[in-house]
Amino acid sequence: MEIVKKAVAGTMQSSDLMVFVEPADKLKVEIESTVIKQFGHLIEAKVDEVLAKNGVTVGFIRLTDRGALDYAIEARIETALARAGAV
Repeated sequence: MEIVKKAVAGTMQSSDLMVFVEPADKLKVEIESTVIKQFGHLIEAKVDEVLAKNGVTVGFIRLTDRGALDYAIEARIETALARAGAV
């Protein structure tokens, strides 16, 4: 799956997150979270799982998390990928 344009999904409200995706030469993931110390490893695992499931091998993915649960992380990433015209 290739990301062809910039896209955003989500909000900055509590228990949600913003996902920014854009084209890049390699895969790079940046995570900023209010709960990174407690749940950073779980957030990273969920991001990796969703990207692998969608076949994303290149692109810049940035998450700004405010305590979102795993299903919200998955939904926001998939929405951003769809908006980015990932094919």
